[in-house]
Amino acid sequence: MDIKQLRQKSADELQSHLQDLRKEQFALRMQKATGQLAKTHEARRVRREIARVNTVLGQQK
Repeated sequence: MDIKQLRQKSADELQSHLQDLRKEQFALRMQKATGQLAKTHEARRVRREIARVNTVLGQQK
């Protein structure tokens, strides 16, 4: 998701999006540990999106 789209969301929406991203990150970590992760770039994408959401949340405070 683009940073402009994140800035248009409310704090509650960002928190729920962050929770979804953390669940996705956990699932990707489990896939990597069991050797089932085919798209290794997905972990990096999720990690960066989590950082973006945290940045926007910090700016809104």
